[in-house]
Amino acid sequence: MIPLKVVTILPQREGFSPQGAGAIGLLVHQLADAQDIVLGGAGQEQIPFAAPRFVGVTPQFWPPWRRDEDRYAAEIAHLLREINPDVIEVHNRARLAMRIARLRPGSKMILFLHNDPQTMRGAKTPAQRAQLLRTMQVACVSQYLAGRFSEGVTRDLARLHVLENAIELAALPEPVAPEKRAQVFLFAGRPVQDKGVDAFVDALIKILPKLPQWSAEIIGAPWAEPGSPDTPFLAALRPRAEAAGIHFTGYLPHREVLSAMSRAAIVVVPSRWNEPFGLTALEAMACGAALICSKHGGLPEVAGDAAMYADPDEPGALESAMWALAENLPRREAMGEAGIERSRKFDAQEARAALRALRAEICEMA
Repeated sequence: MIPLKVVTILPQREGFSPQGAGAIGLLVHQLADAQDIVLGGAGQEQIPFAAPRFVGVTPQFWPPWRRDEDRYAAEIAHLLREINPDVIEVHNRARLAMRIARLRPGSKMILFLHNDPQTMRGAKTPAQRAQLLRTMQVACVSQYLAGRFSEGVTRDLARLHVLENAIELAALPEPVAPEKRAQVFLFAGRPVQDKGVDAFVDALIKILPKLPQWSAEIIGAPWAEPGSPDTPFLAALRPRAEAAGIHFTGYLPHREVLSAMSRAAIVVVPSRWNEPFGLTALEAMACGAALICSKHGGLPEVAGDAAMYADPDEPGALESAMWALAENLPRREAMGEAGIERSRKFDAQEARAALRALRAEICEMA
């Protein structure tokens, strides 16, 4: 069987390297076939992943009055004429996908949504989402996002799919046994208010003095790159956190984040916003950590009954959950085992098979 020729288009500023990939770049790298071609913004400082092939796209300056995204789309359309792919996949940019569809009429396309479509240019209204479904297939990374996309849309819903985020289980570091794990509360992700990092700090200010054997760590930076400067929010939070003994690691490559999760006793994902999926929660479970998370967005869909839930804005909820787990090794052990078992549902091997099946299906359509 001749492999399909697939071109995947990243958001213009999405990283695609071992040192600087965001969540979308990591997922594309995990699920892509070796012969795929990935298009993304040119000028990345880090060396891209060795495979699949990455082609940097530089939007033409002319005409200067057009949106940068439109010039990006026009240059992509030029490259697509040369490549002539069987399938075009656009990640997380509804307006860009429609622009490319107009420039490449009749193309087989899939729009992958990693964020709430109702907050996205080109997909905010039911009419826009209905137009997307008339024009291309749409794949959401969670049932939660599929529900948000389908609100107010009554036709062509067979063209709406759920391809859940995935994790390469075979490539994870070996989890440390619960009794040997570092007594650490770990937050991993962008330290921004929507992610609840301030609630994490506030809870630790109250409980860390009573848990002298425990420590706390925040891994992440406002932007997924080394040397990312503090935002005003983080600059205000950092002194309070450091005064409480919470260590800021800053940005780390994804591999090192997973290694930290495989050693930490407890990972906390106290998101305030509606997580489109909850990849950090999945990674924590797959690495064997006991997970505390909120119920916002797709997090319950991912964590199921393998997590302890706490709302970051409910007084006392987060510190109570953290205290309860810190004082109960058998419970942490049970939760770690449940998390590893739960994570098997999201193995990248199965996700790759589902993606290949969808690609083949749309190629067979008239």
